[in-house]
Amino acid sequence: MRSFSELISLAKAKGPRKVVLVGSEDREGIKALKFAFDEGIAVPVFVGDEERTNEILDEEGLKGEVMGASSSEEACEKGIRLVNSGYADIVLKGLVKTSTLLKAVLNKEWGLRSGKILSHIAALEVPAIDRIVFVTDGGMVIRPDLPTKISIIENAVSFLKSLGYEKPKVALVAAVETVNEDMPETLEAAVISKMGQRGQIIDCEIDGPLGIDNALSSFAAEVKKVTGPVAGRADLLVVPDIASGNFLGKSAVYFAGGKIAGLILGASAPIVIVSRADSSPSKLASIALASYSLGEQQ
Repeated sequence: MRSFSELISLAKAKGPRKVVLVGSEDREGIKALKFAFDEGIAVPVFVGDEERTNEILDEEGLKGEVMGASSSEEACEKGIRLVNSGYADIVLKGLVKTSTLLKAVLNKEWGLRSGKILSHIAALEVPAIDRIVFVTDGGMVIRPDLPTKISIIENAVSFLKSLGYEKPKVALVAAVETVNEDMPETLEAAVISKMGQRGQIIDCEIDGPLGIDNALSSFAAEVKKVTGPVAGRADLLVVPDIASGNFLGKSAVYFAGGKIAGLILGASAPIVIVSRADSSPSKLASIALASYSLGEQQ
């Protein structure tokens, strides 16, 4: 996938998905949904403070079904139940705390549990790279141990396959491309890479440790004599911890003039959490990413 505009076109071709904004008295969330509605990607449903939501909808020129809720907890339960029942397809976080929303997602009776760990994936579009590059996990798991990192990779690979990547190229990135006992992330990368070679991690080509330069640039890989199917051609960068992923994603935007979109994976439906600082194209791309990942409509 080369660009967000290509992603949006692909999502548009599959028709609109029903997106529920939880905590709908949120102007930024409503704006994001208006972009998606105007592009034919989303049909909005709003759950939250009914009076305030309707005020903002009138001001922003958007219409949709509004369901009242008297608290954040009630809004989260109603919104998640709509997706659990199949009435809606995608969750969009509005004016509720992430922790409150995720507590509802993980409810054992009516939540969106899938048995998988919840993890974050970001999609980056930057002028210097000729393709969208994905990064995990810069938004959910703070400091994953080896088993957790493998689960994060499995979430991301499954997601990329839903986008049409037949065998994603996965780079386990570190400060260096050699194993260094003083850098635990390089040791873990080597272990995970060997697991991939032995078929313990499937549906992807995986290698590491790799520096971010030789993971993304064929020229850098050639200069450093780094070879393999992933070197210079990575689709997915797996970072050592949340700080690395967070810095990487924001650097792509603020240093490189790029765009970022993202989702929470591991639930039975996509969960979109947009930042107030995200640009309009980024918000639209996040919803398009969720929509396109759901495959063909039934």
